[in-house]
Amino acid sequence: MRRLPDILIEPVVRLALAEDLGRAGDVTAMSCIPEDARMTAAFVSRKSGVLAGVDAVRLAVLALDPQARIDVRLTDGDALSPGAVLAVVEANARGFLSAERTALNLVGRLSGVATLTQAYVQAVKGTGARIADTRKTTPGLRALEKHAVACGGGMNHRFGLDDAILIKDNHVAVCGGVAEAVRRARAFAPHLMKVEVEVDGLDQLDDVLDLIDEGAAPDVVMLDNFSLANLRTAVSRVAGRIVLEASGGVDLTTVRAIAETGVDVISVGALTHSAPVLDIGLDAL
Repeated sequence: MRRLPDILIEPVVRLALAEDLGRAGDVTAMSCIPEDARMTAAFVSRKSGVLAGVDAVRLAVLALDPQARIDVRLTDGDALSPGAVLAVVEANARGFLSAERTALNLVGRLSGVATLTQAYVQAVKGTGARIADTRKTTPGLRALEKHAVACGGGMNHRFGLDDAILIKDNHVAVCGGVAEAVRRARAFAPHLMKVEVEVDGLDQLDDVLDLIDEGAAPDVVMLDNFSLANLRTAVSRVAGRIVLEASGGVDLTTVRAIAETGVDVISVGALTHSAPVLDIGLDAL
């Protein structure tokens, strides 16, 4: 699993630390922990899952004690079992305790996203469909949460409004129709930019398919809240000419049946907006 560059993680960590330290710093640590006290502790998983965010732990500790010694035992994408040690840290006690909550918040949140993603990926195994995330991410955490999705075996949808064209229902309404919206997007898009359009029925899908002969078809069609029967019909009509993405009504009880219709991609907002935090704790040694 590729690592995110520290330069992307560090601003998030520092903002979280600043939020926690407030105007006066950690008054609890300052009031009862000697300034030069040292401590050693381990970050330990309490449950099974998939690790993501271990570099956020490292950077949180180093931000408050640059001389800390950190022994990272596992890497992002590794499987976790109860009792698994992510990292062992020896550091200034005041700085370490002040960084503890930020480190745990981030690694627990990101590991939760990776773990939920893995559950979806396993649910569609053998179908040929791939699980993708969405832009329904926590503000400020998009790069980290999308990295966590990749750690869980999912793939990333667009990262923002600037890296791909995705024509949604409201864009279509303003443009006056699906075909017209796609034509305009195709005329605008540089040669490396993908164009995707959302359709909410088979009639709109047919309008899109008519664009193939014009050479103006989109790269991807999102089938929004289609029934299983209509998904199968869409797959048959498209016959591999355009990538099909299913979206809407997706959870762990429905994703397998959606995948078995033959769609190429299933986008799941829940990966990032509804993932439970994975329980990871700090144990003093």
